[in-house]
Amino acid sequence: MAARDEDDAFRWDGDDDPTLSVTPDAVASSAAVTAPEPDPVPEEPRDEQEPAGIGNVALVAYGVLGGVYALWTAGWVIGALRLKGRIEGLSGSVADVMFQGTMVLAIIAPAIWFLVSLLGTRGKQAWQRFLWLGIGVLVLIPWPFVMVGVIGQ
Repeated sequence: MAARDEDDAFRWDGDDDPTLSVTPDAVASSAAVTAPEPDPVPEEPRDEQEPAGIGNVALVAYGVLGGVYALWTAGWVIGALRLKGRIEGLSGSVADVMFQGTMVLAIIAPAIWFLVSLLGTRGKQAWQRFLWLGIGVLVLIPWPFVMVGVIGQ
């Protein structure tokens, strides 16, 4: 390869080179010379149909539902703390281990439901996944937060 000057791109020298011709005959002859015919490869028959990717609307809906589940988790945390304070204040006793255990399970329940719904309906249709996620939104409402509230009345 010959050494080129940095200013070669700014000159018209070499434009009359016949190998740079773009006529249809030159394109056809160069394609025949440079691209040999590939051997036909038989395609393997596929028993399974590849699933289509999720659309933009579904992706946004998953994000919104994930946000709702994150809010439900925060609601369970706040509600459990308020409910614990209310139980201790009214009865004068410390909340027992069963109460603490159930509140821990209630706090992690939205995250578990979201993950199980996504993983459990992986091969199913999208409407089934949204059905299970919607059921979870209704079932896992943080009732201590709703009933006692942030102020703890």
